[in-house]
Order: sequence, then structure tokens, then C-alpha cells
Amino acid sequence: MALVAALALIAIDYQNGSSSVITTLRKTAGTVLGGAERAVASVTKPVGRFFGAGASGTGNGSQAAMRQQLIRMRAELSAATLDQSQYRELSRLLQLAGRGGYRVMPASVIAFGQGYQQTLTLDVGRADGIRPQQTVVDGNGLVGQVLSVSGRTCTVLVASDARSVVGVRLAPGGQIGWVTGQGRGSSGGSLLTLQVLDSTALKVGTQLVTAGSVRERPFVPGVPVGEIVSVRKKAGALTGQALVRPFAQFTRLDVVGIVVSPPRLDPRYSVLPPPPRPAPSSVRSGGAGSRHGRAGQPSPSASGSVPPRPGQAAAGSPGPRHR
Repeated sequence: MALVAALALIAIDYQNGSSSVITTLRKTAGTVLGGAERAVASVTKPVGRFFGAGASGTGNGSQAAMRQQLIRMRAELSAATLDQSQYRELSRLLQLAGRGGYRVMPASVIAFGQGYQQTLTLDVGRADGIRPQQTVVDGNGLVGQVLSVSGRTCTVLVASDARSVVGVRLAPGGQIGWVTGQGRGSSGGSLLTLQVLDSTALKVGTQLVTAGSVRERPFVPGVPVGEIVSVRKKAGALTGQALVRPFAQFTRLDVVGIVVSPPRLDPRYSVLPPPPRPAPSSVRSGGAGSRHGRAGQPSPSASGSVPPRPGQAAAGSPGPRHR
């Protein structure tokens, strides 16, 4: 029955979505299967993160009891570690939302999409006030947008998916462009492709934020997207292209936030992380701006005195010592 249901859902997914019957079936399937995903994730997630295969129960009664106690203690330790990790991620998420003025609904990732589609399933849905075309972020930056919503779950299209298109601004000049995902099967992995009209603005290390959408859907402005790691120069191209490394790590998502209320004012670039500091450059002796002559000796104009005569020590310095 599960196999037949899965084949039916695949067939429905590839049909035209404009039919009301197909839309109703899709929402019903999302509600039923979403509830099952929430139940399975709440039971298996804390334990499955610590050990995958479990432990066998062979042996006598005392050994079996000790194994059960050890498994229980490991599960408690895993749950405590998971709580600390989620607390840190939630803290970063709230800091990002506070700097940008976003009102977010925290959620946990309970499933990842399979195949070439890069999607996530979250444990919040229509009952929590979630609607399609809302921005999804984590503590580092943009994750994607809400694609569909059921009663208790929602599906998120990740920004690295090949169907994703996000309008961006380059900091600090404000040039407008757009980034697209490369998909799961591409050689670029989770990198994004950036295109701008002004190719002279493309520089390695430049950071990007979302430019915002009409009525703030699906993307609110000012969300950190990533930074340029490589610039592509093609002769005769109408647009400049570059590769962008996103701030969010799409393969390690756990706690995310759905922006349910956009900011009053555009935060511009205030949410971006500080850029890395350049390495300090060493000053060479005798270079430009130095107060030394060609041979490394103090020049007369710099020291204000004439050079010493042969056999005479320089002014202010001790004479030669003899043993």
C-alpha cells in the first residue's frame, strides 16, 4: 500500500498543478504524510544522531540490563548535546532576526528532499501561520523560500536548487543582480551562480544580500546570501558572472526560521558578517616612505646631522669597545 501511494504521489506531482482535484490530493497527502514525518522524527532523531546501528541484546540478564542502561544513558547524553546545539543555532537565528528587524517562526528540519530536488520539510505549517512564498533563514543567512504548506508541515525550496532565483544587491555599491542554484548533480556543489549587468563590480570577497521582492514575497530585503569566490570573464557576454559561496550550510541545517513579518525599514547591509581582515604587510627597509638611504644608513636630511668620519662613532651611539 505504501508503494502504491508513493507511485500515485509521483504521478500526481508531475501532472499539471492547476487542477483543483490534484491540488486537493496534494494537500491531503502532505497533511497525512507530514504528520507521520513529525511523529517519526520526534522519536528517532535524538537517538539516531548518537549511534546509527544500535546495540544488540545478547547475553545473560545482567549484561542485557547493563546494555539497556548504557543505551539509555547515551540517549540522554545525545539529547542533552542536541539541545545545546539547537540552543546555539536558535541564538544565532534570533540575533540575525534582531539585527534585520525580522519576525521569525523557529522550526526544525524533519526531512530532506530526495533526487535532484533540493527541498526541506519543516515541522510547522498552516496551523502555525505559515504561508507559501515566505523567506526561510538560519543563523548565517538565506536558506530558501516556502514552496508549499500543509496543516502541520511545510516544504522549503533551498536556494541551491536549480529552480531557485533570488534577486541580490552587492555590498557596498548596491549593484543589482540575481543568483541561481546549480542543483544537486552539478560539479559546483552548493555554490550559487551570480549574474550582474555591471561586470566591473565583480570582485572576489564581495558580499551579497537579498534585494527584496514585490510586497516582500518571496524574499525580504537585507538577508545575507554569500560572498563571491570566483569571477567568470566571457568575451562578448552581456552580463558578468561569478560563483558565490552561500553563508548558510545547506547540508547541515537543523534549526531555521520562517520570516512571518518583514522589517519596517530595509536593513541594507547591517546584517552582513564583518569581512575578513587583510593580512598585515611588512615594510621593507629602504622602501618608499622610509627614512633610510640606499645602503640602509641614515640620510643626512632625515637625521639632521652629517655622517660620521672614518674612525669616529656616530652621534648618540657608543664608540667601539675593545676587549
